[in-house]
Amino acid sequence: MNPRNICAEVECTVEFYDVDSMEVVWHGNYVKYFEKARCALLNMIGYGYREMRDSGYAFPVTDISLKFIRPLRFGERVRIKAILDEYENRLRIKYELSRPETGEITTKGMSTQMAYHIASQDSCFVCPRIFTDKVEALLAESEPGGSS
Repeated sequence: MNPRNICAEVECTVEFYDVDSMEVVWHGNYVKYFEKARCALLNMIGYGYREMRDSGYAFPVTDISLKFIRPLRFGERVRIKAILDEYENRLRIKYELSRPETGEITTKGMSTQMAYHIASQDSCFVCPRIFTDKVEALLAESEPGGSS
């Protein structure tokens, strides 16, 4: 079972408030684009931020990286893809930003999040079962012969 079978994509337009004076997306706003796709991925899994909180967990970002390949500019469409890379001990998601018209990759990145038990205020070194069960159910659906 490969967690990379689980991914989500969103599209948006680069807005004026996301760009600098040269009409290029300001580097800090790429993290916001990652978040849009991450939310779509987590919601698809059935364990978005509300479900996390309601189950007693938070998943703070512990690491994030970006690789800028080509600039995104004001008014352009961008496709943001979030790919589940790891989910058992930590939540690691890879990202690809591309131009929908051409498929040209503009940015790549990765984020790592660690489970945190809210009530005990303890870091968790494995992801909670409520989350891993949801991921494994999706993975089972994507296997040949899995339920559809």
